Amino acid sequence: MVLHTGRPTNRYTAAAVARRLAADGVRLRMIDDEWTQVAGLIGDLPSELAPRVVDRSPGCAKGAEVALVLGGDGTLLRAAETARPVGVPLLGVNLGHVGFLAEAEQESLNEALRAVIDGNYAIEERMTLDAVALVAGEEIARSWALNEVSVEKSRRERMLEVVLEVDRRPVSAFGCDGVLCATPTGSTAYAFSAGGPIVWPQVEALLVVPSNAHALFARPMVVSPDSHVAIEVTPTGTPAVLDCDGRRTAALPPGARVEVACGDTPVRLVRLDGRPFADRLVRKFDLPIRGWRGTSQPPGG
Repeated sequence: MVLHTGRPTNRYTAAAVARRLAADGVRLRMIDDEWTQVAGLIGDLPSELAPRVVDRSPGCAKGAEVALVLGGDGTLLRAAETARPVGVPLLGVNLGHVGFLAEAEQESLNEALRAVIDGNYAIEERMTLDAVALVAGEEIARSWALNEVSVEKSRRERMLEVVLEVDRRPVSAFGCDGVLCATPTGSTAYAFSAGGPIVWPQVEALLVVPSNAHALFARPMVVSPDSHVAIEVTPTGTPAVLDCDGRRTAALPPGARVEVACGDTPVRLVRLDGRPFADRLVRKFDLPIRGWRGTSQPPGG
């Protein structure tokens, strides 16, 4: 279990989850610094069912059936760092605001736990991105992202000058606040705020979204999942920052080059109800659908 510990109610919820799972014979594993904030709320459990405590390291979820995430999207992105390397699926329960990546809301927590206990769930694989930063051909940073890889200006008062490349060919050069490369999963996150399209998660594609670009041709692009995208920071320009999911960053000097491609290792997400992605959009963004007179029957159904 990975927990957003910033709210007292979250900690009480986590304690209740630990007791519920123990009652059904399920042993829990928790990250050490989160455990210290919850341990006193759980009470006594049989030693064979007491939560196991691990450090916060990539792959610490190894051997778990599911990584249960109590929090918002930021908590799930943090949990992905521990679960992705070992292929453990993530089940997000939204205790935050929008929580677009979460599969369940707090009011349906009991049903979500029952599905995990009974093994009544499906697993969906989500595309990731791998990014490498180079200077004069030498690697200076390497990371990955579930939502997006961004190259952004590091000085607020200066514009970032970049050259955009797709499949080893130059496409455009412009000044901007940054350039985002996003997955379909990330199309509803930073890329959406920057004016990019929403892409259904079943679509295999890579989004390229300039942020506040000063150019005629600087529209969002959707390219092949097999494409390679590169963002070059001009040698005479200002320094930049490489940011992956808002969690992993690296400084980029003028002249740096960031190469982005589809990742080799996906993130696995638990799915409970199989509802269409359109329903998730409506629910999470509270979209107006009054007046719809269609049918819930699929074409040909």
